Amino acid sequence: MNKVLITALITISTLSSYAFNCADKNNNLTYQSKHGAVMNDSISDISVKDINGNDVQLSEFEGKVLLIVNVASKCGYTPQYEGLERIYKKYKESRFEILAFPCNDFGGQEPGSNEEIKNFCSLNYNVTFPLFDKIKVLGEEKSPLYARLINSSTTEQGDIKWNFEKFLINKSGKIVARFGSGVTPESEELTSAIEEALEKK
Repeated sequence: MNKVLITALITISTLSSYAFNCADKNNNLTYQSKHGAVMNDSISDISVKDINGNDVQLSEFEGKVLLIVNVASKCGYTPQYEGLERIYKKYKESRFEILAFPCNDFGGQEPGSNEEIKNFCSLNYNVTFPLFDKIKVLGEEKSPLYARLINSSTTEQGDIKWNFEKFLINKSGKIVARFGSGVTPESEELTSAIEEALEKK
């Protein structure tokens, strides 16, 4: 085997290894999916806007367990706001936060402005956990946060199916679990996962 061919094989092997096992600047392990997209299981490097239009770096939440939910005001699952508020009050002193992202992608069930959404949540469900800017979770305009959430290597991958899907984030900012819309906030399945994440350092 000539030297040129050997050199070429070594180069291909090195590049392949790098693509499938590289660490980002925060030492969060990433890997190459079968579709060629590099996936990262941490959300800490992402910036979002709150419901008042202020920039929020998700790294600000490191050290806390997060539940990220895409919400809507006119959905059959909208009463889950009640359960979300109850678990927020139950666990918030243990460094737990709920981050709610309004979305109008499913059945036009969140048509209101940010101000209307904020008033609706306050008046109807006494929501005290953080609300964020209305976003898209489907298609080419989906938010960078949701692009990351739905492509995690640690959970089921694929598009959000409906309002009130839930993602659990650990204290290091890494995605650890995904729950469908039908998993209620106070269910054993969800609360046990929250408690387990809270117990870990």
